[in-house]
Formats: sequence, C-alpha cells, structure tokens
Amino acid sequence: MNTKSTLTLEQLQLQNHYLELPEISYSRHQPQPLKNQHLIHFNPAAAECIGLDPAQAERDDFLAIMSGVKPLPGTDPIAFCYAGHQFGHFVPRLGDGRAILLSQVKNTDGSLFDLQLKGAGLTLYSRDGDGRAVLRSTIREYLCSAAMQALGIPTTQALFISGSDEEVYRETIETGAMLMRIAPSHIRFGSFEYYFYSQRYDELKMLADYVLTTHFAHLRENLNPYQALFANIVRTTASMIAQWQAMGFSHGVMNSDNMSIHGITLDYGPYGFMEQYNPGFVCNHSDYQGRYAFDKQPEVGLFNLSCLAQAMLPLFDENTETAVEIAKQALQQYQPQFTTFYAANLRAKLGLLDATEADQPLVQDLLNIMQKNQVDFTLCFRALSMEDTTQRNAAVRDLFIDREAADGWLTRYQQRLQQEDSIDVERSIYMKQENPKYILRNHMAEVAIRKAQDEQDYSEIDRLMRCLAKPYEEQPEFEAYAAQPPDWAQHLSVSCSS
Repeated sequence: MNTKSTLTLEQLQLQNHYLELPEISYSRHQPQPLKNQHLIHFNPAAAECIGLDPAQAERDDFLAIMSGVKPLPGTDPIAFCYAGHQFGHFVPRLGDGRAILLSQVKNTDGSLFDLQLKGAGLTLYSRDGDGRAVLRSTIREYLCSAAMQALGIPTTQALFISGSDEEVYRETIETGAMLMRIAPSHIRFGSFEYYFYSQRYDELKMLADYVLTTHFAHLRENLNPYQALFANIVRTTASMIAQWQAMGFSHGVMNSDNMSIHGITLDYGPYGFMEQYNPGFVCNHSDYQGRYAFDKQPEVGLFNLSCLAQAMLPLFDENTETAVEIAKQALQQYQPQFTTFYAANLRAKLGLLDATEADQPLVQDLLNIMQKNQVDFTLCFRALSMEDTTQRNAAVRDLFIDREAADGWLTRYQQRLQQEDSIDVERSIYMKQENPKYILRNHMAEVAIRKAQDEQDYSEIDRLMRCLAKPYEEQPEFEAYAAQPPDWAQHLSVSCSS
C-alpha cells in the first residue's frame, strides 16, 4: 500500500485537479444528505488505500464529513460528463447521474485517489433519474468490490455504506443509501468519446495530457505518448478481462462508459459469478439479446477499445490515415495479449508450470464436460487443488453426473502432471492461491440485502466481508459459504436496476 493507515480525516491531503480540465468536463454539485443517515459498514482495507486510520469511522462527525455535509478544506464536489456506447448504441451525453466526486486524496508517494459518493443526489446528468442509490445496489457493489480486491482482480474499492430513512422508488419503494467509492480516477473510455464526437479536439488533448501527467507520467518519454497510453489501456484491459474469465465473473453491462482507462473493474450493477459452468451465461436479465454474455466479454472488450481508439484518432497523428493505421496496429495486440493472459491464468488454475500445445485442448475438454454436466465452476477448480490424488479425484467425480467422462479427463490430467514431475504438496499450495474457495454468489448477497432491508440487521454484511477478505484460505467458520447454492437461488435475477 502507499502509506500507513494512521491519518485523521483532517490530515488527508485533499485537492481536486479535475478542475484543471475544461469546464465542459464536469458540473459543480453539492451532495444532498440522506434523511436520518447512519453508517452501515466501514471497510478498513479500502481505508488503507488512502492511509486513513479506521478508527476515524467511529467519530460522530464521520458521515457528515465524508458525505459532504461538513466538507474539509480541499473538497470541491463535481459530477463528470461523458458519452458512451450503451448496448452498442452511441449516446453523446451521459455523465454521473447519481455520483458526485468530493475530492482527490494525495498519498505520500504522490499518487491520487478519487473519493466519489454514489447516491449523493441529483446532478446535471441525472436525466430522468433521482440521483439516489438504494440499499440493495450499494450492498451489492460494496461486497463485490471487496471480493474482487481480495481475489486480486483490479477494481474500484468502496470505503463505506451509509443507510437512511429516505424512501426511493424503483420497481417498489426502497430505502436510499450512499456508498463512497475509491479509484485512481473515474475517467472512462466514454470520457474521450464525449470530446471526440462533439469535435472538441483541443479539449480531447487536454484530457489526454491530464491523464498522462497525473497517472501515466512514465509514458511521456515515448515518441508518441498518446499511442503509448492507448497501448497501455489495451494491455491492462486484456489482462483484466482474462482475469474475469478465469474467475467466472460476468460484469453484466460492459458499455464503453463503464470501462476504465486504468484497466480496473468499474460500475458494479447486475454482475454475477458463474455457478454452473455455462459459457453463454447472462447475468443481466435486462440484456435480452445476451450482448454481454460471459463468453462474449473478451470480444466486447475489443469493441469498447475500438470505440476508444476512434475517439483518440486526432491524438495519434494529424494525418487521418496514419492515425487509423496506428489504432489498428494497437488493437491487433489485444487478442494475442488476452489469449496469453487467459492461457496463463488457466494453466495456473490447473497447477501447470510449463506451457505445452496439449494444454489448450486439455482445458477446453474440461470446460466442455463441466458444461454438459452442469458442474459448479468454482467448486470444480477448488476440488482439483486438493493435495491427495485419490481424494482429489473422488471430490471431482462427485460433481459430475457422467463419472466416466470425469475419470477419462482426470487420467489425462494426471499424465500431464507427471510430464513435468509435478510435486503434489507444492502444486496444491500453488493452486489454492489461484482457485478460491469462496466467491460472492448471488444468494449470499441476497441474504445480506434481505436482512438489511427487512430487519435493519447488517451483521451478514460484516460476516461476508470477513469471509470474502480471505477467499483462498480454509475458513471453518464460513464453510457453509463454500457449498452448492440452495435451490431457491436459481430463481434470483438481477437487472440494470441492481
């Protein structure tokens, strides 16, 4: 981490460099406090990111300060404007419709982190929305961003959730809530699209220069720093999506305005960790055509990068044809990079140290029989991580209806391990750091949500946060969270309103 978690709220170095950007980039807004706001949960791991002493959350004025009611010096709240391709269709003006950035925190190493409130009230970009978030969606984002961080997948983080007595209407009347999100920045692919499609090329350059200076200063040494910036975004996006695929994570709404220039998971809505392996898994029930199905995420990543490349063309070269060629060459690196990252992730999940031509068919055959037998993705790979061969094979076979198919694959797998003289004890330790025992299943989040909504009982949020903080470790007290999901979980659905 960047600094020790010993700072008081007043010691945080707050500033807002976004005000250096053109005024059309944002609008100033003061957060609107919720009715009878109260702290639901605080995340010490996220506090460590900005050096904040977790004990500060116990202060009586903590929420008043962090929700902008009693702003600290250096706060100057804004909402961002951006564009984006939503479900393949370009929307020229979107923006933070329910999020307000309070400030940026400067760490001891000079890096910056945004402090953004979600559910902070109406902004210029709220359109027909009310600017609020509901308890249900804030709990889902809070839990999943923490889970992803612990899994080692790049992500935004959430510092706290606050609840209230305020009524917010969605499909039904729900209670309003607020979440503070931390990220290196909230600049999106759609931020560049906004300037390009409004033909504001000078402002486009100002944005790119800001990004380079603030976050990727080392890239300025390149002959064409804008080209280097885009190449970096291509690589980190490919790496992130490869991690999603290897962990069975489905984002649900991969619009270009939900894609971060930092290659971090942004905007948790109708996400889902796949349970029974199904490459066509669609976690978002609002995605009627399956545009953002699990197996389409890699190609959607390329589509979104293509949208960003189009928006950055004026930066690459004054000559359009040259700029297009630069963009094409950079985009051509995406698929090989993704394939390399994904293959390495899957080899690691199988405990294979060396790459061979036989590995890809070995992996694919496993996924095929998992799909045919409706085998749980997480449970299967965790079972493969067991040290004792006999116990491992028995645990894996128990997950399959077609035991013969499982036995056939396990025999091939054992032969592959023997080819590289794999040592069971060492491999098991290694694999258990690649194959989590605990993931955030939808029914787990649902239980926490129902207790919070119906009983004002937030204990399940705390239990899940403690469990998900150590997803790769054996935790006997949380063993129930590693079991097959209950039957009622099959009927859960999440949509864009989640």
